[in-house]
Amino acid sequence: MDIQSFQDYKLSEDILRALDHLGYQSPTEVQNSVIPSALEMKDMTVKSRTGSGKTAAYGIPVCEMVEWEENRPQALILTPTRELADQVKQDIMNIGRYKRIKAIAIYGKQPFARQKTQLTYRNHVVVGTPGRVMDHIEKRTIDLEQVRFLVIDEADEMLNMGFIEQVEKIIRELPKDRMTMLFSATLPKDVERLCHRYMNQPLDIEIKTAGKANGQIEHSLYMVKDEHKLQLLRAVTVVENPDSCIIFCRTQTRVEVVYKALEKQGYPCNRIHGGMEQDERIEVMNAFKQGEFRYLIATDVAARGIDIDNISHVINYDLPLENESYVHRTGRTGRAGHSGKAISLATPSEEKFILHIEKYIGFEIPKKTSPSGEAVAQGESAFEAKLKKQAAVKKNKESRVDQDVMKLYFNGGKKKKLRAVDFVGTIAKIEGVSAEDIGIITIEDNVSYVDILNGKGRLVLRMMKDTTIKGKLLKVQEANRR
Repeated sequence: MDIQSFQDYKLSEDILRALDHLGYQSPTEVQNSVIPSALEMKDMTVKSRTGSGKTAAYGIPVCEMVEWEENRPQALILTPTRELADQVKQDIMNIGRYKRIKAIAIYGKQPFARQKTQLTYRNHVVVGTPGRVMDHIEKRTIDLEQVRFLVIDEADEMLNMGFIEQVEKIIRELPKDRMTMLFSATLPKDVERLCHRYMNQPLDIEIKTAGKANGQIEHSLYMVKDEHKLQLLRAVTVVENPDSCIIFCRTQTRVEVVYKALEKQGYPCNRIHGGMEQDERIEVMNAFKQGEFRYLIATDVAARGIDIDNISHVINYDLPLENESYVHRTGRTGRAGHSGKAISLATPSEEKFILHIEKYIGFEIPKKTSPSGEAVAQGESAFEAKLKKQAAVKKNKESRVDQDVMKLYFNGGKKKKLRAVDFVGTIAKIEGVSAEDIGIITIEDNVSYVDILNGKGRLVLRMMKDTTIKGKLLKVQEANRR
């Protein structure tokens, strides 16, 4: 099926409007292959390279088919990492913004009691890591009776991280009458077999690319002794002078060493690894997405869940031990039609790992000699100038939608007997505002949050300062983004 526009899928106006505001022009190949069959509720396994638009491929049909009126979760999306869970949750909320689709992300290292409370609110979509989802199932704090859509994202990583048993247990807890979709950049046979066991005549979709790695990425390899890696990294970054670069290391300790070395040399950089608190990891990731610094030093925790269109370079400071990790790491660049460079530093003792990776990706990685002193000297002034230059803050997908939406905070909630219908009834009476201008409403014990759509936020904020809800005059202000 050759679809040129999202309009051809006969999606609802609310979804099409969100896609337009998010800047989605026309479907990618994986979206073209998946969305029509997903809208027909067909089970499927999908093998497609990272950066090809997999999240929207399942997010669009899920948002289209969930029923807003149903309070209990209708879709469960399993992801291997916290970062990816947060990313997917945000993507679902963006695609479903005007349909008022509510999504929640649940994972470890977050207060369980807080998640338990949030799961009692209306949530159309639950995104979570297998371990934490299983915790909620065992403690009976999650209601899965209405789940009609199951998505398993990054299935190969589920296998690598030992999640397969938990995934299988979760699947057995779900209603049998559902659609199951599995997505991954690589698809080991045992993962495929497991999922077929719980699927109904699944479609097997594979999006072919040139080799197993993204053809828009220029790969290169430098052989270097470990003690000379920092010196080579400096030379390579001076010559390449990247706009935005992720440097992957194998361990948390190594990340800290490289981060401190680059920071000392004046690089605009930060780091992320599994030893950091989740809130700090999210803060660092958001700052990198917005272009507040150019160099992110990371463990493989950042190889998934980063959805940034214009990372120009990925550098493997340490070669990954898993073949799949090479594909996922390098897939952070060359996304959404852009070209990119993937540079690997390998020690002489790692020749066997290089051969395994080359066999897996289907081509030989070109070897390069270290940049000459002359080349480094020539590039030094331009490199130093870029270091001193303030990076332009990038606008992400959410900000394009958020221009049209204002989240309002009210200092009253369930304990004041307030319900969603009370907010809708009051706000919709404001002249120039209708129920269609009111988005997601979240009512907690003592506070409530209301999304005002279509650029009507300022008007509603001004009017609600002097308007009562159920006879109560509440404090109202623009909410911090959550």
